[in-house]
Amino acid sequence: MENGLIQPSMRSSLRSKASFGKIRRRKFIQDSLVAAGAFTMGSGTVFGADSSAGTVTNLPEGSAPKPLTFPHFPDRLHAFVWRNWQLVPVDRMASVLGTTPSNVRNLGEGMGLGHPPRISSNQWRRSAQTILRRNWHILPYSQLLQLLGWSAEQLAFSLREDDFLFEKLGNLKPHCEILRFTPPDVEALNWQKRVRSLINGKFPRGVHQASDPLFGFIGKLSKVPARPGMLASTVFSPRYCYSYFALYGDSLLGPPEDLYPEGYLAQLSAAGANGVWLQGLLTRLAPFPWAPRESDRYGERLANLRALVERAQRHGMGVYLYLNEPRSMPLAFFANRPNLKGVVEAGYASLCTSQPEVQQHLIDAVAHLCRSVPGLAGLFTITGSENLTHCWSHHHGEGCPRCSKRSPSDVVAELNSLFYQGIQKAGTQTRLIAWDWGWADEWVNDIIARLPPKVSFMSVSEWGIPINRGGVASTVGEYSISTVGPGARAKSRWTIAHDRGLKTLAKIQAGNTWELSAVPYIPAVANVARHAANLLQAKVDGLMLGWTLGGYPSPNLEVVAEVARLASVDSRIANADPDKLNEVVESALRSVAERRFGQAVAPTVVSAWKTMSAAFSEFPFGGGLYSEPVQFGPSNLLWSEPTHFAATMMGFPYDDLKSWRGAYPVNVYCHQLETIAKGFEGAIDDLKRVARRELLDQRTHERELLAEEIQVAEAAAIHFQSTANQARFVAARDALSGVSDSQAALPWIQQLSNLVTSELNLAMRLHAIQMRDSRIGFEASNQYYYVPVDLAEKVLNCRDLLDRWIPELRRKWPV
Repeated sequence: MENGLIQPSMRSSLRSKASFGKIRRRKFIQDSLVAAGAFTMGSGTVFGADSSAGTVTNLPEGSAPKPLTFPHFPDRLHAFVWRNWQLVPVDRMASVLGTTPSNVRNLGEGMGLGHPPRISSNQWRRSAQTILRRNWHILPYSQLLQLLGWSAEQLAFSLREDDFLFEKLGNLKPHCEILRFTPPDVEALNWQKRVRSLINGKFPRGVHQASDPLFGFIGKLSKVPARPGMLASTVFSPRYCYSYFALYGDSLLGPPEDLYPEGYLAQLSAAGANGVWLQGLLTRLAPFPWAPRESDRYGERLANLRALVERAQRHGMGVYLYLNEPRSMPLAFFANRPNLKGVVEAGYASLCTSQPEVQQHLIDAVAHLCRSVPGLAGLFTITGSENLTHCWSHHHGEGCPRCSKRSPSDVVAELNSLFYQGIQKAGTQTRLIAWDWGWADEWVNDIIARLPPKVSFMSVSEWGIPINRGGVASTVGEYSISTVGPGARAKSRWTIAHDRGLKTLAKIQAGNTWELSAVPYIPAVANVARHAANLLQAKVDGLMLGWTLGGYPSPNLEVVAEVARLASVDSRIANADPDKLNEVVESALRSVAERRFGQAVAPTVVSAWKTMSAAFSEFPFGGGLYSEPVQFGPSNLLWSEPTHFAATMMGFPYDDLKSWRGAYPVNVYCHQLETIAKGFEGAIDDLKRVARRELLDQRTHERELLAEEIQVAEAAAIHFQSTANQARFVAARDALSGVSDSQAALPWIQQLSNLVTSELNLAMRLHAIQMRDSRIGFEASNQYYYVPVDLAEKVLNCRDLLDRWIPELRRKWPV
């Protein structure tokens, strides 16, 4: 992703892992950039015609282990065609395989996949990460480049900048041999016949012929809503969020529908948001004096940003840019500019912000940006991200001859002051928000004390809250709807800022979190309403409604805005006692439910939201939040033998149960997830009953919305139950490996058989839901975690285990 935008809590989880694997990762990617003779490269997120493959010798490989094999396919060729059938045009697959489109078509249709779907240009350019993941263990780099139509330089850029994609892929590339088409032999043809019969029986309407095709939600979100927006509120202003579907990369050079189409802005406004944000990179938005080509086409980007600001203002929305500056540069950049060089890290060095030339550049760049886009609502900064920026950004300013003589708080506060000076120089009303992400606890007081008086201060609301789930004590980092904030950490920091007279903001996750991001929102709406009500008492001025996830115009966003509206009407609420706040929560939930679903079913919807909120409060937070299979649900394969691959950050869960569960014992981890699933299923039953009773004879907008609400809740329940199933499967499989007699083995074999059957059924249920609802399985920074053919593959996987592996176990341990 452009600007190396990585979720802050992912950074938090990675900090415990040998400096995030950062040195090694940056070394790999930096080598490929140096080989390309470039400091930075253009976006690697746009697909096009076949381009030169370039050299692959400097693309990162890591330990380059042997790839996984997939026993439910007869060979790698069948796996390749199956996995790419719904995402890659047949002629492109044929080109990669060195064969004709008819050969590929015959093979896919022979497996029961039906006619190849039409791959729209919109789908094609939005699926790069999804395509890379499914082919990571199948194709070598050279064929991956051919499949995507990318150069090696584009792939290197994507692996580094698309949310640190190489980290998500495990910091390794399996060593795959070149794959070529060979006609299926008799055994493979017989397998095709069996699978075709299975698929036709299990999926009579087809594997991928969806009523709501992939990315269909974009068209729906691009339509102006029929219902009016919520009443404006001065409480919690701004309330800004990120696009639900924005492409990463050089987004301001892309079409407006890649970010915030007109209808989507209107729908966000109707859901109660009054701001949106996107990432910005100063070298792409203002002249870069030392290397002008870095700023090529900056005027075009600024013009597009102005147009976005103007469109947003028509809907009462402000536009905010995220700044993480100044960005480090390769060491070659400093060969003739040694005076600018600060801390060195893995082939890069910071632009030292203690140098007057760098300071002046930052002031001038921000001034140019704000002057060019005078309606820009705000800038918010992170000054301690995983990106190397200023010399103390990674807490090692001692490596700079200038900054080593200054305190970290002095450098951080000064950097935010430079941005503010740029705004002042431009003479605009652009707001500056300093986010404390990455600040060491001992820095906070001094930084806040030195911020300019009109700078706002933001902190994560739920960070640091102690929890106990299933008897396991833990602490929330961030990204939690299961835990209702604010916590003591945030409140103490806001108090320091208030004492200075600064405006304050809470960063929350109103829509969804990494607890489950494969649904458009987590329907634990009562928890979100309570969090918003609690923040009234914390006296925060505004809200960042989410990082790159959670921007769907959901009831979650609406309930936050409704709490704010109620507080605007009655200023006493902010000082109310707990009973009064409970009334506010109840009123907000009821109002949102009535507005979306009508008065007849609103009480049942509110009750369901409360039930799901209580169940979700049992989430085993503190486990492997970014490695467990909760995002992938039943699409994650079951393995009869250990894979020996470590789970990766949001990429491949594999069968790494130890990483999934963290400090939770297996049974406790599974019980917590099953408790959530059971709670959600109970609420779903209630919603289905009231829908049949009250809305059966009506084809209304409210009925459609309720059906979608049920689908989201059901998909969430499936993900939680499947994660528990997978954990129990790995535990049982590993326990069975230590058994020596049949009597001890039999219960484990039966449990494994039951779990495989359950997973097969969950995959089919989720497949049916995703075919109706293209939002399911999607998250902007990871694209589709799975598509319908993946859920159908899980059916093949489970059927293979039931037909081949379980009988093998029974023969090994006969009764």
